[in-house]
This record gives sequence, C-alpha cells and structure tokens, in this order.
Amino acid sequence: MRHLLALCAFLAAAPASAAEPEIVDAVATRTDAAYRVDVTIAHPDTGWDHYADGWEVLDAKGTRLGYRLLGHPHVNEQPFTRSLNLDLPEGTREVFIRAHCPVDGWGKETFRVVIAP
Repeated sequence: MRHLLALCAFLAAAPASAAEPEIVDAVATRTDAAYRVDVTIAHPDTGWDHYADGWEVLDAKGTRLGYRLLGHPHVNEQPFTRSLNLDLPEGTREVFIRAHCPVDGWGKETFRVVIAP
C-alpha cells in the first residue's frame, strides 16, 4: 500500500505531458495548375502559449514542398481544417504531412496522402 501511495504521489507531481498535434485527415485535389492540400488537425490548444501553429508538406525524401502557418489558436474549433495551394514536382505520387506546435515541436507521425495521376 505504501508503494502505491508513493507511486500516486510521484505521478501527481510529474509534469503533464503535452499532446502533439495530430493530422486527422488530409487530401490533395488537383486545381488548374497546382494542387490544393486540405489538412485537418486535432490538438488540445490552450491559447497562445500552446497551440498547433503550422503544418508542412514533405516529399518521400523529407524535402519540404510547402508550409502553412497557422496564425492563432483554435481552442474552440477542434478539429479544424486549413488549406494550402502548391505546385508539386512532376511525377509526385505521394506526400507526407506533419504538424507543429511551439511546445512539442514537430509531430512524430506523418500522414501519407496519395496524389492521383
């Protein structure tokens, strides 16, 4: 019992782990001469001190193809979707999306989006 109480006290005193932004969904749609990438993100934004502040589009080698800055917290809008128009290199068949927040940095998980020919 003493060990259980000690464990509970330790866990209560430990700093809470912040949740990194999660890509819930992403699609790429061909427009006239480019692609529109729509990305839906979920993140427990708390305000200006901790919010999802951007996402990037990467190719299979990890090269950044585009970046979307998110200019404000979305505390009461979760999950939320934002778009980015970009040109993709000829022959691109897939891209990867990952999100960022100032507390947790870049998300560890990427979201794969297949590009229709």
